Amino acid sequence: MKDNEKDDGILETCYSELLELIAGTTDADFLRDFFGCLFTAAERKDFSERWLLVKEISAGTTQREIARKFNLSLCKITRGSRELRKEHSAFRAMLKKLEEP
Repeated sequence: MKDNEKDDGILETCYSELLELIAGTTDADFLRDFFGCLFTAAERKDFSERWLLVKEISAGTTQREIARKFNLSLCKITRGSRELRKEHSAFRAMLKKLEEP
């Protein structure tokens, strides 16, 4: 096994561990603090922009309008749009969670 394959396995294990920890955490303030430690301000901005564009696409805003309105690349917007069109889209599932009481 090559070193980079072993590293990929370790990283995948860490990724899965993080997902399980985040999924088990219900304290939004704690998660905000944790994400502040884990991600740079630019990375958090990128996450926020991706979520914003997904919500805008879902609301019916055109890709060009989103690009103009929020100064986002069409490439990034197209990726979000493509993900929303998938049959079992995780984006759509998360958007449905916003509608839950």
